[in-house]
Amino acid sequence: MSDTAAPSYTVAIDQLNSLSPELYARPGQPRRRFSLDEVRILLNALGNPQTQFPAVLIAGTNGKGSTAATLASILSEAGQRTGLYTSPHLERPNERIRIGHQEIADRDFARLYFRVHDAGQQLLLAERLPQLPSYFEILTALAFLHFAENKVDVTVLEVGMGGRLDATNIVNPLVSIVTDISLDHMEWLGPTISAIAREKAGILRHSGTMITLPQHPEANQVLGQIATDLGVRGVSAVPYLPAAATSGPYTVEVLGTTINVDSLLAGAHQQRNIALAIAAAVELAAHHGFSIPPAAIENGIRRTRWPGRLERISKLDRITKNRVEWILDVAHNPAGAWALRAGIRGILEAHSPRVLVFGCLRDKPLDEMAQILFPLFDEVIVAPIHTARAAALDDLLAAAAATGTPAVAADSVADALRLAQDRITQNCVTHNRVTGVAVVSGSVYLVGEARAKLLSGKSESS
Repeated sequence: MSDTAAPSYTVAIDQLNSLSPELYARPGQPRRRFSLDEVRILLNALGNPQTQFPAVLIAGTNGKGSTAATLASILSEAGQRTGLYTSPHLERPNERIRIGHQEIADRDFARLYFRVHDAGQQLLLAERLPQLPSYFEILTALAFLHFAENKVDVTVLEVGMGGRLDATNIVNPLVSIVTDISLDHMEWLGPTISAIAREKAGILRHSGTMITLPQHPEANQVLGQIATDLGVRGVSAVPYLPAAATSGPYTVEVLGTTINVDSLLAGAHQQRNIALAIAAAVELAAHHGFSIPPAAIENGIRRTRWPGRLERISKLDRITKNRVEWILDVAHNPAGAWALRAGIRGILEAHSPRVLVFGCLRDKPLDEMAQILFPLFDEVIVAPIHTARAAALDDLLAAAAATGTPAVAADSVADALRLAQDRITQNCVTHNRVTGVAVVSGSVYLVGEARAKLLSGKSESS
């Protein structure tokens, strides 16, 4: 029996999916409270696996995952047995937990899930926990057990939300990385950049190390003040940015050697994430005894894979021979939408027609994201996504109407992909064009489902 078919794995996933989303409370229900004390009690019952490996902890609003994936790739190229924990996933929870380039096997996922689940149940029954561990807390504990069992040399951990109360923040990091901070999850983290930055700064430690880049003035001020109060040594990643604006490979000096930075991660914003990863690798080499030669940094950057970030999938219509260039990006807040807009500007200018498939969560600033993205397209197709937090289709259509962009609602993600492909194919045939562009964005849930269907060929016209 294959790992995928193992009944225990199916049961584990079903149980995980039955948990109430941490960031969603039904009307009349209290919002979940998070506590590192509860995470500490759970991990203690599991043997404190988080103490059995060194860690790098990454917080921020955007770019955490790309930075984490790049740094983990660099460390793997350097010969380090590297654990990588990220969130959310595109298709399967296993994607969140990797050693090297290998995601956790289904059998190991199921075995460790039930170990964490049973420990949580016993602690609740013994009244040592006031509530069962959340979805994210279970996966975090599961990841820590997997890394400890496999005796990793180092782990790269992406904070789920915020930092101060995030389950990943239970570790004592060698290095703390703070990526770009913007407005997101404001109902949880606060209404201002300053308040959000304060939550992100929760991953800093007394006399620790913070790696970051200059960003929003309010974020800079808060991070600088907290770092000073804690005696944190600040490391700027500015030396690892390109000397001039570029959309192609560039060179930087690393550990006394000039390396070529050539990444598959598209978009100018990725240069900031790559710079942070380089700075972290240099810090680990210079101050923590890791052997990381410049060649490993260069090769690690080149071999980083991080799907759903300005990812391009080209599909040929078998009948008309017209081509649709699909671009998938998980931009789920205004800062991400601006980065997406900058990243697709060239291809949108070069191709027509242009269609956007969009869906988002209802706690996101829909109107602002619509103003940033919708006017770039000839038509918007709004799609339903499978989560209790999804924005209503009527709200998505109203946001499109406010921008003056034609929009229609699809019955499903598969239907949205078919509509987009049909619209582009028909327009290409009518106007004697060869290629059109379809962008899928607004939610990780949407991009994950769309990507699976596009790669399986289920969206193609017959």
